[in-house]
Amino acid sequence: MEICVHGLGYIGLATASLFVHNGHKVIGYDTDDRVRRRLERGEPEVTEEELETYVRDALDGELTISSHPEAADYQLICVPTPYDRDAGRADLQYVEAAARNVRPLLRADDVVVLESTVPPGTTATVLSPILAESGLEPGTDIGLGYVPETMLPGNAVTELQSNDRILGGIDADSTAAIEELYGTVPTGDLRVAPDATTAEFVKLVQNAFRDVNIAYANTLALTARDYGVDVREAIRLANNHPRVDILRPGPGVGGHCLPVDPLFFAERSDETQLVDAARRVNDRMPGYVADLVAEALGTLEDKTVAILGVAYKGNVDDTRNSPGLEIARILSDPETAELRVADGGMGATEIRLCDPHVTSPTLELESLADALDGADAAVLTSAHDEFADLDPRRVGSLLGERVMVDPLALMDADSWEQHGFELVGI
Repeated sequence: MEICVHGLGYIGLATASLFVHNGHKVIGYDTDDRVRRRLERGEPEVTEEELETYVRDALDGELTISSHPEAADYQLICVPTPYDRDAGRADLQYVEAAARNVRPLLRADDVVVLESTVPPGTTATVLSPILAESGLEPGTDIGLGYVPETMLPGNAVTELQSNDRILGGIDADSTAAIEELYGTVPTGDLRVAPDATTAEFVKLVQNAFRDVNIAYANTLALTARDYGVDVREAIRLANNHPRVDILRPGPGVGGHCLPVDPLFFAERSDETQLVDAARRVNDRMPGYVADLVAEALGTLEDKTVAILGVAYKGNVDDTRNSPGLEIARILSDPETAELRVADGGMGATEIRLCDPHVTSPTLELESLADALDGADAAVLTSAHDEFADLDPRRVGSLLGERVMVDPLALMDADSWEQHGFELVGI
């Protein structure tokens, strides 16, 4: 089958490569000239070693990069869907633009599949009317449906090939045509939803479930502090119950999906109070960690703080919605933080950023030694393997004050305290 993939970011490029590796001819299109040029040179902007090899092999095979969309049996839309906070709704401009690009290429019996995360109803009420302007009616002349991606950064190839896939068409024939395509690639089970809107809803359910459960763990951490309880020990004990499985608290929720996708529920529903509350809890956590830093130091005036980790999670290079960067922002502008330090000075705080996995033209990143040298405190905000193995003797020889804030609980408290550290966690 011939497939045209619209959007060659992390998801689109992996998806295109998956179909190439399973015998299909794939045309890849992206509106970004720089992205296309790199791919044409065989240089994918991918930092996961396994995924990079996977993509390079596809580029050496039947993955062709095109400067324009092309006609194909299947048109797969894998473009971003950011959240417009001012408007309080998903920004679907890229989905709509992709649909307009597909429209003049459509032929009878072609199939269009949306993979982007969207508010429920987008495929049927946004995508379908645009495609219908071609003169071919979705559900009658062409197939149309929704298949969400479920890849975890850092483990993309394995998840791409082994996770269950949910699919839903706007009618039975569309669903069958989509199932025919996705049945040709290795996955877990194909789960057929009653319609495209249900499939869209399920994608949000999955991400909101994780966000709400993280928020519960963070709420326990905030509450436990008021009672003088070690929340991690309490969670460990609670999880011995056969029907309890509480997650771990942390400095916040990052990445593209969890901080954004649950908000899409509110597009056409007012019954999102629990999801909205969870978002507020998790959004609060970077400020709470900034509080812990200020309390440990007694003041933020003329202090230097090293932020260890600007990736949103361990062992990846993705900085989107990074808790570490938000903590850095709050500490560098203390007036925005809800600090509980009663009489602490509020002067300028110097922030140093360190992350062995991230390269960025816009962030000033330092080596671990340079970030720690003379700093008054270090804050561990990404669970990178390199940080889990930190030597308290070496860190102590570099820091001006032995203050380590570890909201991820990566450090062995006894060992660090034996070396004279004040180890602060949540």
